[in-house]
Amino acid sequence: MQISAGLPTFLVVGLPDKAVGEARERVRAALSAMGLALPPRRVLVNLAPADLLKEGSHFDLPIALGVLAAMDVLPRDELMGYAALGELSLDGTLNPVAGVLPAAIGASTRDLGLICPAAQGGEAAWAGRVDILAPTDLLSLINHFRGSQVLTPPEPAGLAARGFDPELADVKGMETAKRALEIAAAGGHNLLLIGPPGAGKSMLAARLPGLLPDLAPAEALEVSMVHSVAGMLDGGRLLTRPPFREPHHSATQAALTGGGPRAKPGEVSLAHRGVLFLDELPEFPKHALESLRQPMESGRTTVARAAAHITYPARFQLVAAMNPCRCGYLGDGARECGRAPRCGEDYQHRISGPLLDRVDLTVEVQPASASELARAPTGEPTATVAARVARARMTQRARHGEAGPVSNAEVDTKDIHLVAEAQALAGQAMDRLRLSPRGYTRVLRVSRTIADLAGAEIVGRIHVAEALAFRHRMPGR
Repeated sequence: MQISAGLPTFLVVGLPDKAVGEARERVRAALSAMGLALPPRRVLVNLAPADLLKEGSHFDLPIALGVLAAMDVLPRDELMGYAALGELSLDGTLNPVAGVLPAAIGASTRDLGLICPAAQGGEAAWAGRVDILAPTDLLSLINHFRGSQVLTPPEPAGLAARGFDPELADVKGMETAKRALEIAAAGGHNLLLIGPPGAGKSMLAARLPGLLPDLAPAEALEVSMVHSVAGMLDGGRLLTRPPFREPHHSATQAALTGGGPRAKPGEVSLAHRGVLFLDELPEFPKHALESLRQPMESGRTTVARAAAHITYPARFQLVAAMNPCRCGYLGDGARECGRAPRCGEDYQHRISGPLLDRVDLTVEVQPASASELARAPTGEPTATVAARVARARMTQRARHGEAGPVSNAEVDTKDIHLVAEAQALAGQAMDRLRLSPRGYTRVLRVSRTIADLAGAEIVGRIHVAEALAFRHRMPGR
């Protein structure tokens, strides 16, 4: 920040975008609302480093504070101990911006305090031991630094309320599909549901979040940081439940993996430590689906732009649903179209082999008849199945430690111990079913989850056999 002799002007340099460039007028109006005016001199604001594009209205507050310090309205030495972000209204009020939680954590690692809008003070307070100033407007902040007013440190905003989880007991029949749902929840495995329209695929997927355990404290903070960057952390409340994201099949690649003008996190990152549900899987753009392959393996996604490369976490659990063909009734002689089975082959080949190879469990869901629905007994409630899932997850965490993999979907095969018969069956299956090394690894991981649900310390032949039964087999493919 520099105020020097010359024609009266207010310049912002350092590769600002339009929102940052307009900060000049918002700062000028905010100062005028407080009875202050810019000096009739040349005011120059330099945003370093100069070769990095600056985006967003959160630069308003830092620019205003720099101007006030250069005008000797605020003490420079005290401001040097704070990072700041916030958008200014024309009357000097501070408006919320995205990314306050990670900004507070970043400030704490640099032994700095943070100045942010009052509406987001509770969000910033989750960073822990960091000095937070959360004024409602610029005048309150000036009065605080000049000693005529004291800003009270904000308290953490609290925890996000748990949403409504549909009851699993309402699902009649579909025992195989419900078993696959339990295994997927217990091990964090990817799941594909295939069946005709109305068979209950989306209904089953909607019940998966209710089976998942709460996020651990470190996971809750990690997930909340991603949502904060996206501007989706409601009221600054920390998320404690695994997120459930269900984008429409018209979503673009940037919407799924991240990108756009400001390289925001996509659905794979918003589903971090939770579930990404893709209904009507073949209807998604092919290039968008193929972009999921790398995040599914690495647990992260990198948004590459000319000015910057940003890596977001993306350790999500994929749950997908699809019809066996475009008309949806492949295999039903009375209802399938005249192009069967070719229509099924064409439709299913929209899903590439490498993407299918990353799916751990595949279930063919068949609709139940009216008589079967009437006779079907009431199934287990969500709470009963969730308790078994929680015990299996606790077993996994105890086995690998707090610093190890969160679920079996992430474990290394060297940590999976099989009896001799199970090892032999897995080897035979790899040869006869022509499983790829990745497919073989995923079968072992699912086997380990099935053994955990059964309370077995070592994976047995029966566990491998059940995992192989769920290995993907596309109808008509």
